[in-house]
Amino acid sequence: MKSKLLTIFTLFLPLLTFAQEQEVGLDQKIDQAFQPISDFFSAVIFFTIPIAGYDVPFVLILLVASALFFTIYFGFPNIRYFGKAINTVRGKYDAVEAPDGHGIEKTDLAIDGDIPDTIRDESEEGEVTHFQALATAVSGTVGNGNIAGVALAIALGGPGATFWMIICGLLGMSTKFVECTLGVQYRDVGEDGTVYGGPMYYISKGLKERGFTMVGKIAAVIFAIFCIGGSFGGGNAAQSNQATIVIKDLMGLDSTSAGAIIGLVLAILVGIIIIGGIKRIASVTEKVVPFMALMYLIACLYIIFSNFSFIDDAFGLIISEAFNPTAMGVGSVIGVLLVGFKRAAFSNEAGAGSASIAHSAVKTKYSASEGMVALLEPFIDTVVICTMTALVIIIFNFGGAFEYGGDGSGSVLIDGVAYEGAGITSVAFAEYIPYSDVFLTIAVVLFAVSTMISWSYYGLQSWKYLFGRGKVMDMVYKLLFCTFIVIGAAASMNSIWAFSDAMIFAMVFPNMVGLFFLFPVVKKQLTRYLEAIKMTQS
Repeated sequence: MKSKLLTIFTLFLPLLTFAQEQEVGLDQKIDQAFQPISDFFSAVIFFTIPIAGYDVPFVLILLVASALFFTIYFGFPNIRYFGKAINTVRGKYDAVEAPDGHGIEKTDLAIDGDIPDTIRDESEEGEVTHFQALATAVSGTVGNGNIAGVALAIALGGPGATFWMIICGLLGMSTKFVECTLGVQYRDVGEDGTVYGGPMYYISKGLKERGFTMVGKIAAVIFAIFCIGGSFGGGNAAQSNQATIVIKDLMGLDSTSAGAIIGLVLAILVGIIIIGGIKRIASVTEKVVPFMALMYLIACLYIIFSNFSFIDDAFGLIISEAFNPTAMGVGSVIGVLLVGFKRAAFSNEAGAGSASIAHSAVKTKYSASEGMVALLEPFIDTVVICTMTALVIIIFNFGGAFEYGGDGSGSVLIDGVAYEGAGITSVAFAEYIPYSDVFLTIAVVLFAVSTMISWSYYGLQSWKYLFGRGKVMDMVYKLLFCTFIVIGAAASMNSIWAFSDAMIFAMVFPNMVGLFFLFPVVKKQLTRYLEAIKMTQS
């Protein structure tokens, strides 16, 4: 496989050289064609209502209010069940899954890519383990939202945006708990044992139970459409966009066509990978995601503790700027809060419902068990990884490298050169770690590919819901998905991220319909799971 990948890159090197020589290339043409589409969806999804003199996007109000409601209603599950969530992932409560209560049978078989221990009863209980489902879902959330998104948040809103990102992450844990419990509760299992789940299933099935069949069908279809858009945008184009930025910076490519060429290479690589299913994705992500997240965190911690004396100053700035922002453009607490919440919600996707698609494939008969596992995602993604990135950038900027707020576009000037997104993080890393540009390029590309793989699964499940489960239609989706990799790599960061934000946040509207109708079901399933744990431990 390594030799094949090397061959692919070698074949495309002449194209990159050719692209350098072009005065007018594909990148501008693609961006010009895509910009009106991005502007349209952004304007529609982020409609605003006036609050305290500010035009606040309604979708953000919906996200925050819902997360706060679920946190209170379920008695702060983000705190109370944190330990149980970790123990569930560790397999401490596996005994509750066994019919006789004495443990689950094991098998070392592996047929046609199946993961061991999933074959015996997958037609009844799912396809992957708790850890594999968590790793797959985390791979869909831990991506360039943590590297580029955090840099964008700080560039626009200053250090105070970090505080609101953390708050949003903590509240989002409760929303993830609800939607992923429902994802397992209402999943479909095909005759071959393949699991189909997610908001489109719990919305349609759950509302039908309550006598709102037509409303459920319409909301489920709307969600599926937006989820496909989300897979093309935030889970795809935004990722290839940032991967392309760091690759171009590393290789010194400044042509007008290099982005499209790099995107084509990425599209081929991802296209090869996504031919597999959720089990193959899980078998890869359970190894790759923890490793790359660990390496990235080690690098962040090295920089942070190398500047130990600045840590308290950094946190002090994060807190003070959250309530008294000085960054140009944000204007007030509401302004910086919106920047932080928007980037956090994009990063961890709590409320969008996407992660419940991956969690639906878990092997369990207690849906609330997977809800507990899922609440770890926003903590890992936003509270830990996003905060680490933010600290690195803030500590770096104590030297006055750039002005918070910049020109309001998310681009900042550092030593006279404009940087945006992952480029800002790369410059901060380079200040403290030799050859970190190579490391961060690899990290960004790995995060991007990992996210694209997981999101291809999310989008495909929605595609199947709309168009059926045939191989021909599956291939149509995968080709479209790969096309958006090229678009994302070629178009500008502003147009791609505006479109990506719109598609991710559009999913919130139909998803919340399901959550507010069905949260009592979650309460019932939580009680059932907690009682099962008590019985096995007594």
